[in-house]
Amino acid sequence: MSIRSNIEALQNELSAREVTLVAVSKTKPNEDILEAYEAGQRVFGENMVQELVTKQEALPQDIEWHLIGHLQSNKVKYIASFIAMIQSVDSLKLLKEINKHAAKNNRIIDCLLQIHIADEEAKFGFDHAELIEALRDESLNDLNNIRIRGLMGIATNTDNEKHIKEEFYELKMLFDGIKVSFFRKTDSFDTLSMGMSSDYPIAIEEGSNMIRLGSTIFGKRVTKHFKSQ
Repeated sequence: MSIRSNIEALQNELSAREVTLVAVSKTKPNEDILEAYEAGQRVFGENMVQELVTKQEALPQDIEWHLIGHLQSNKVKYIASFIAMIQSVDSLKLLKEINKHAAKNNRIIDCLLQIHIADEEAKFGFDHAELIEALRDESLNDLNNIRIRGLMGIATNTDNEKHIKEEFYELKMLFDGIKVSFFRKTDSFDTLSMGMSSDYPIAIEEGSNMIRLGSTIFGKRVTKHFKSQ
């Protein structure tokens, strides 16, 4: 199937369920992104700051770019002028840095707090205790140029569907608990981003309303080399 037909099929599947599709375009050429764009896709996710900046400059300006990979504090300045959402916020320090550069650009940047739910040590994110500590920190009240929209998580890379289901279930329970405890009066805390090409049907069953799909849309990944910035 073509990229266009993949996008159209997914849009049909997801629209009735009110699930937002983030097309993960990392390592993909601009031609592939434009094919998805022409099929109606507007939300794209990138992992690397330099690749994101290069694509943002070259592609249609109404694309809503999401940063979904690990973000170092010293890279925030390169994307603060245009990024629509940073899904991979994993520390209060990073939130403060995003807020600083958002203020410089006279913007409010939407953020998701990344939660460590997988077994792998390599995954980034808050654990439950760190999340509560960050949300209780009084300095959070002074960050007027960021908006915490919800949580994001990456499940363990395994074929064990029961294990994945449990991880997504726990993240949904955490999302609900955090919303009641810290964002009860905040309508904008509304996004639970979980689910990738290998596990998104399980994620949606467990309450995800934003999924991040790469190979399902673009096919198998072809590695391109971008220098780190």
